[in-house]
Amino acid sequence: MKRLFVVLTLLVATLGLGGCGYNTMQAGDQQIKATWAEVVNQYQRRADLIPNLVETVKGFAGQEQAVLLGVTNARAKVGSIQATPELVNDPAAFQKFTAAQGELTSALSRLMVVVERYPELKSDRNFRDLQAQLEGTENRITVARNRYIKSVQEYNTTVVQFPTNLTAMIFGFKEKPQFTVENEKAIATPPKVDFGKPAAPAQEPAKAAIPPSPPSEYSK
Repeated sequence: MKRLFVVLTLLVATLGLGGCGYNTMQAGDQQIKATWAEVVNQYQRRADLIPNLVETVKGFAGQEQAVLLGVTNARAKVGSIQATPELVNDPAAFQKFTAAQGELTSALSRLMVVVERYPELKSDRNFRDLQAQLEGTENRITVARNRYIKSVQEYNTTVVQFPTNLTAMIFGFKEKPQFTVENEKAIATPPKVDFGKPAAPAQEPAKAAIPPSPPSEYSK
């Protein structure tokens, strides 16, 4: 009888936890970790493409040192942040990670704008292949990020809604940090660069007319 009582108690407790959102939040937490891992995987894929991309551009546009250095430094900053699964539970660390990725996105946008100056580079097969891979990776990043956003939205809704918010408070479930869509759009907007014709060089001022010398006495 005692064992039966324990089993019934556990059964009631299990049903109670399921009904109050505990299982839903546990499942949501696991889903967030899975979608976050895919986001990190695609960001890493992009980072792996950058060294070859920079070297290829350097071969045709070595004088664009500021832009190339900006991409290299932004990649190094991204690499210095460890995107562990626990990062999604730390809003400050999450913001630092997304800000670094945003800087890299902006640096790559500037690089692509500069490339327009060099037709030989744009026609290079190696560059075209790298550009295609980069564009494909950016699309994968967008898809993975959207899946993460959806997972976090569903989880956070469960955490804050009544009565599941009571379960969240009891068991320590907290809202997860989220991507800011508005900031992402701003970061992804390439900077405007004016490639207009350079101004015509200023003309030298006209030299003053020199009066003719008086005739020499020997010319008479």
